[in-house]
Amino acid sequence: MTRIVVLDGYTTSPLSADAEPADHDVGWQPLAALGELIVHPRTPADQVAERLGGTTIALTNKSPIGADVLAACPALKYVGVLATGVNVVDLDAARSQGVTVTNVPGYSTPSVAQHVFALLLELCNRTAEHNDAVHADRWARCNDFCFTTGPLVELSGLTLGVVGMGAIGRAVATIGHALGMRIAAHSRTQRDIGLPVDWLGVDDLFVQADAVTLHCPLTPETQGLVNAERLATMKPGAFVINTGRGPLINEAALAEALAKGTIAGAGLDVLSTEPPSADNPLLTAPNCVITPHIAWATVASRRRLLDIAADNLRAHLDGKPVNVVS
Repeated sequence: MTRIVVLDGYTTSPLSADAEPADHDVGWQPLAALGELIVHPRTPADQVAERLGGTTIALTNKSPIGADVLAACPALKYVGVLATGVNVVDLDAARSQGVTVTNVPGYSTPSVAQHVFALLLELCNRTAEHNDAVHADRWARCNDFCFTTGPLVELSGLTLGVVGMGAIGRAVATIGHALGMRIAAHSRTQRDIGLPVDWLGVDDLFVQADAVTLHCPLTPETQGLVNAERLATMKPGAFVINTGRGPLINEAALAEALAKGTIAGAGLDVLSTEPPSADNPLLTAPNCVITPHIAWATVASRRRLLDIAADNLRAHLDGKPVNVVS
């Protein structure tokens, strides 16, 4: 029987390999049907090679499989990345060793697009802030039938600036358009997405947008895309949303812009280092909503992830690999 080792299964599913899932979580059955499945919730870096010793099939999300691990595991023939990004695997070393590497594209698009607006609407409507105020008895002590903790923002008629118009960027633009927003976009490739889009240079987009949301890949050119110079050109009431990659933002510059009121707020699901260090300036910046890299992690999204990962492995075992990146 094929032996399948998952190095870090906790974020994909906290359940054991043989546990039956409830409605609120995701089980490993799609992969368990393909062989002897061993799921490690987490694997320290110095134990990766040991846990993969002798196995031909490995699955990983964030546990690195570098050239040293590949060299120590000559039996390894397949690495399935339980994510879209594959930077945790040394692709050159895998290629030279004849190891097939696959990823899972597109599984999280609806969930990430939804989370973009969870962050943006929190900044606009201050839902958590008002809830905290109500539970602190501020409404009970109020002389009027309602109160607000700060100005509330209506999205209809505002400009949503989308940087990167891949699948997630297009989904975000569609939702923004449905909310009555004007869509401005910057992307390497311009395409018809079935709704009106103003294609702008990246600098013009920052000037015109009431909210900028980042969906471009992290490259040397896009690292630090949100910097002090671009933040200084934004409207005082504008927001920055990042569900892409943390290093797209110069965090010190964003923290300073929030502290000075250069922009009105930021909603972030990713940071440059995860988990963040205690001295990350955004942790104490005003009007900064931060969630712990969960935009991808709805139950529906994780079920799609495991189904596609199982399809990838089945195709490999059948000799017809799909979603191959190396």
